[in-house]
Amino acid sequence: MANNSGPDETGRTGPGDEGKPQIRDDDLERRRRQLAETLAARRKGESEREQAAKSGGNAGYGEALKLSSEFVAGVAVGAIIGWLVDRLAGVSPWGLIVFLLLGFGAGVLNVLRSSGVIAEAGLKGSGKGTKDLED
Repeated sequence: MANNSGPDETGRTGPGDEGKPQIRDDDLERRRRQLAETLAARRKGESEREQAAKSGGNAGYGEALKLSSEFVAGVAVGAIIGWLVDRLAGVSPWGLIVFLLLGFGAGVLNVLRSSGVIAEAGLKGSGKGTKDLED
């Protein structure tokens, strides 16, 4: 009678292994190589993403410049319109004050829209209308 404490030359450990499929050394080696290739591909993808993040630091400056110019443009347009209203209507300094505040609000709204924090209420593809905003 055979000793059932360890595997024999076929890899079987005892009577409980009769229904299980046998795993050969070449099968294990093939799986190990496949796992090594998968890990190498993932590591390569991660290193490429890290390099893109390091070199893509300048893209953040471009986005910051875009957002700040939109804000400044909103304030500047509001100030110009307010100054023109003051000159034409003679209500100095109220036109400048009112339109400067409106320009500030428009600049903030433009920055929030450009950065994706808020979406426009009337977008057809979003499925949201003005009634959804009231709730």
